[in-house]
Amino acid sequence: MSETLKGTRRPVAYKNDAFLDSSDARILRILSEYLEPLAHFRREKIHDTVVFFGSARIREQGPMSEYYAAARRLAGLLTEWSDSIQNSARRFVVTGGGGPGIMEAANRGAKEAGGQTIGLNIGLPFEQWPNPYITPELSFEFHYFFMRKFWFAYLAKALVVFPGGFGTFDELFELLTLAQTRKLEKKIVIVLYGRKFWNEVVNFEALVRHGVISPEDLGLFHFADEPEAALDILKDGLTKYYLQPGTALPEPEEKIPAIAKSRI
Repeated sequence: MSETLKGTRRPVAYKNDAFLDSSDARILRILSEYLEPLAHFRREKIHDTVVFFGSARIREQGPMSEYYAAARRLAGLLTEWSDSIQNSARRFVVTGGGGPGIMEAANRGAKEAGGQTIGLNIGLPFEQWPNPYITPELSFEFHYFFMRKFWFAYLAKALVVFPGGFGTFDELFELLTLAQTRKLEKKIVIVLYGRKFWNEVVNFEALVRHGVISPEDLGLFHFADEPEAALDILKDGLTKYYLQPGTALPEPEEKIPAIAKSRI
């Protein structure tokens, strides 16, 4: 066959950028935001995490800066404790949303303590950039909020929630709902940091009084006002549920699929 009779060869589908960016390939993009972090977590032997939530607007200097300092210190203390656990996997790795504010403070404290730390960043119109304290191999960029929130929930054994706005409330109450409705087949330790703030912005007792939650739902979380007190709550819960005899880790290549049995 002569050169003039040859047709144009199209790129294979997985190298066709126009197709991958189309609505027809949305499921592939969603799947990619599951598989890429999964591969990194396996490679880095990340077994589970402790997630820090809080406002991106709280900075090292300025209003409410005491919460930045507290998140930084707590993340450091937690990392030092988790690094002392003797096993082949990285346990209770400090994880945040990847951006500034409380997210930065948590990553910063963990890094300063010599540990690895995860950032799950989200692409936003006003450009939330990853902070410089995330372990490079564990810095991820998401397009889909629900996939980012999946990874927050999937590996988490504990959650520390600092003062924040709409995003923090969304993340906190989704995890509380999953715990309340038993969609998580694991125990998750939840600490609300800053009792005064939380009792001012959310009247938990009123929710019980009006009958929209049960009294026992108040047991789904704890309050703390000092990094050391929060650390004690985390250590007690994580030791009770995940470090007692009979909770030995599987081999590294088997960890992720069974890491956090859930129905989410």
